[in-house]
Amino acid sequence: MSYQFVYDSPRFRIADYLKKLTGLLLIVWLFKKPLGLENYNEYLVYAIIVLIFAFELLSVGRWFGVTISGVVFAFSKAFLWTSVFLYAGGWLGIPSELHEMAGRAFAYSVVLAIAGLLVGRAEERRFDWGVEKKAYEFQETDFGDVVLRGSGKAYPVKFGGKRVGWVVEGSVEVEADTPLGRIRKVLSSPVAVWGELKVGKKVKADEAFVETASRLINPDRLYKSRKTATAVDLGIIKVYEGEDFEYVKLPFIEVIETPDGEEVKIGPIHIHNGNPRKPAGMLTIRELRNGFQLTKVGDRLKIQTEEYSIEVDGNRVTYRSGNEVLSLGEAISLRSGDVSVSVGRGRAKIRIEDVVISARDGKVRIRAGGRTYTVEDPEAYKLVMEKAKEIVEEQSAELIEGLGIDRTLLNRRVKELLDELMGYIG
Repeated sequence: MSYQFVYDSPRFRIADYLKKLTGLLLIVWLFKKPLGLENYNEYLVYAIIVLIFAFELLSVGRWFGVTISGVVFAFSKAFLWTSVFLYAGGWLGIPSELHEMAGRAFAYSVVLAIAGLLVGRAEERRFDWGVEKKAYEFQETDFGDVVLRGSGKAYPVKFGGKRVGWVVEGSVEVEADTPLGRIRKVLSSPVAVWGELKVGKKVKADEAFVETASRLINPDRLYKSRKTATAVDLGIIKVYEGEDFEYVKLPFIEVIETPDGEEVKIGPIHIHNGNPRKPAGMLTIRELRNGFQLTKVGDRLKIQTEEYSIEVDGNRVTYRSGNEVLSLGEAISLRSGDVSVSVGRGRAKIRIEDVVISARDGKVRIRAGGRTYTVEDPEAYKLVMEKAKEIVEEQSAELIEGLGIDRTLLNRRVKELLDELMGYIG
């Protein structure tokens, strides 16, 4: 059984970028003499070779089910491109000692291609996710801001002989602390846990449950229909995309992209740009029958259900339900179709249909009924700031409860605010 579907992660975008950079560097190397770079000839050659290996290895796994053979074939292709470059470059200024290595690089390419074919024949049997027919007592596990409790049995999930997670059978409840409050959810068995789990003594396994869990853990079933999934976890494959943060981890490859910089790790090779903070790990708790998934990466938390999603990044929280979005942080905002309310950082804005009220720098601007008014009054400015905050808090409570935005109440609040503001207009 193999699971193949495309995921356009930042790693592949980096691979495409490095491929273009390699082509540009080849052109620079070709015209090194008129560019006055002859003294850097050897350095340019080594840089091109390193980039060839980097983009080939980063391109491994465009399809889920990344395998050892895929990595081996990537090395084979890299050695093939290197051999062609070293051989042809012998007439274009490549140092003779490097030119003589073209034959050896080609030999490596052929041997690795054969090895990849041999490995590929066996790995479909050896490198699949599988639930073991072993069971242990499930115990409460504390993951910091996330706690998993309940009773039942825990079954190891293995990939290529290595345990990468657990599947829990029984009564399970997850609890997570967020700035919106403590969120509790009773989960339907079976529940997959991609991370370390506390277990007790060994108990008798239920073979029917093992068969069911193995069928449900199929990545095609879990993620293929969710083309916009921003948190994907299968134990050995981890992908997380958040606000100004992207994290990808595959066998031999790890990519981190943050506002502080980027890091690409390919086996022993590290490519740094800035100083990104590496997360301690990635934990995912997932219902296999329903749509609930909780993913924790460092201090980031994302909860996804069939009705809503919550993403926490430090003190910043984003709640989404359909086309309704609530953001809490230094500024607070609420959006739904033609309705938006935001307040924070000394400014506020309320928009509903054709009415817009904004406050900034001590001034209030009003657009309603096709006319625009400007009010320069501290009391009017303070009034809009306070009312905008009240509206967001009032509507947020309704939204989080799953009731959605109350347009009748919102219209009444905006009309009340307009009536009060009209008193400041001469």
